[in-house]
Amino acid sequence: MLVLILAYLGGVLTILSPCILPVLPFVFARSDRPFLRNGLPMLLGMALTFALVATLAAVGGGWAVHANQYGRIAALVVLAFLGLTLLSTRLAEWLTRPFVALGNRLSQRQAGDEGGSVWSAVGLGIATGLLWAPCAGPILGLLLTGAALNGASVQTTLLLLTYAAGAATSLALALLIGGKVFALMKRSLGAGEWVRRALGVLVLCGVAAIALGLDTGLLTRVSLASTGGIEQKLVDAVRPAPRPEPARPAGAPLPVEGELPSLAGATQWLNSPALTPQSLRGKVVLVDFWTYSCINCLRSLPYVEAWHDKYKDHGLVVIGVHAPEFAFEKQPANVAKAVRELGVRYPVALDNDYAIWKGFDNEYWPAHYFVDAKGNIRAHHFGEGEYAQSEDTIRQLLAEAGYKDLPGGYVQPGAKGAQAAGSGDGGRSPETYVGYARSANFAGGRIAHDDSWAYRAPATLMANQWALDGQWSIHDENARLDRAGGRIVYRFRGRDLHLVLGPGSDGKPVRFRVAIDGKPPGADHGMDTDADGNGTVSEQRLYQLVRQAHGSGERLFEITFLDPGVQAYAFTFG
Repeated sequence: MLVLILAYLGGVLTILSPCILPVLPFVFARSDRPFLRNGLPMLLGMALTFALVATLAAVGGGWAVHANQYGRIAALVVLAFLGLTLLSTRLAEWLTRPFVALGNRLSQRQAGDEGGSVWSAVGLGIATGLLWAPCAGPILGLLLTGAALNGASVQTTLLLLTYAAGAATSLALALLIGGKVFALMKRSLGAGEWVRRALGVLVLCGVAAIALGLDTGLLTRVSLASTGGIEQKLVDAVRPAPRPEPARPAGAPLPVEGELPSLAGATQWLNSPALTPQSLRGKVVLVDFWTYSCINCLRSLPYVEAWHDKYKDHGLVVIGVHAPEFAFEKQPANVAKAVRELGVRYPVALDNDYAIWKGFDNEYWPAHYFVDAKGNIRAHHFGEGEYAQSEDTIRQLLAEAGYKDLPGGYVQPGAKGAQAAGSGDGGRSPETYVGYARSANFAGGRIAHDDSWAYRAPATLMANQWALDGQWSIHDENARLDRAGGRIVYRFRGRDLHLVLGPGSDGKPVRFRVAIDGKPPGADHGMDTDADGNGTVSEQRLYQLVRQAHGSGERLFEITFLDPGVQAYAFTFG
């Protein structure tokens, strides 16, 4: 219920979003008509169509997205006719004459019928729903991400429909108020004809804005009343808070948080035969949820490995549960290679179906769960940091289980490269996804879903904005370069810049060159580039491209790929 309320409120706030602007002329075009016969059917058609198209786009694959693109073209044609008929009654009669025989009276009624047809209103709503592309704020982003992860379901469609219903509610209020204002203008000024013509101009401007991609490009970046902050507060208010780690004196008893769930959902095990809660009785167990391209996981991994080495002969069993974020992380060969290269020697369960993840009711990478010798979860920790406290928890559970002569002190892994501790800069740029399912702060115009498109990066970027340049195809979780010479630019803040990359489907290495503020990185190069900025994408993983030698100030990052086929997934910063 909380999620439904959140989705509805997110839709209501859409009226304040800049991406609603191209839709408003079509809504107000019927503001002087009876609401129940015109405004309400149009808004219902818009909400239902958006929910259907968004569901197909989120879970139905590229074909649905292509269908939506064709639908947008058809909708633009219909609405362009609508705008022209509003400009001139004679033009309306001339334009609609060929369609009268086919029974399509939408434009004719819009121009001359005071009451209007319910079905013509529904048709207008369907056209509007096909072209509406709301800004993907935190709430809509959560809904689309959940749909992509969980697959097609009644819940997915219900949530998207609830979001659309919220948007329709706020538009309905605007329409009712607008209708009264227009009626007053007609009575007092006799301005009905001029109002109708002005609406026609606005409709045509809306069509032009959508055709040029401004609804998903410029208007996603420029807003007089951005709702992102409000939406994020709503998300934070209703999202279940991380289970707190209660403050307790050293050596105080740890609470029981539940039993160790089943591990049977693992699709494969590495470094070990399949383990069960029963086979682990008598041992203290540390369960580490991770994925190999996650920078936070990589930075905590040296501590997990060090605890395994230090306490494996004193009753501790470490289990790494590899829960993939990207599709390539589901491939066992990729995970096995990462496990070898990262030096992971303890058991690793591949949780490709998120069965173990759901059993723990987990939401985070990394997440550590501490299980006692009786099979009870006694503590947890989410994210990086507090490693000494975690080691104290391990020692306390081992002592409870009767293990003696435990090694003293705390582990000091001394990790290097991408696994070194973060800078701690709270102002660093946020994690940024390149695929359209979760992309944000894209400054390169309209995103053509799954189609090859020639992108042009703007001359200037604001902080945390990024753009593509060259011939790219943007998919739900990545962008693929279709022609050599393409670039990605990002104005970032942080000591480190990482980018998850992979070669093309043929597996051929892709050469690249990095620049910072237009120059070779020099001493600021990352572990996967040299001082001249040169590097090669040879496998699917996280690449450290920048490590600033001094500070973590704002810089302009640019990566140029000298070969086609590269796939870019996500930026992270340290």
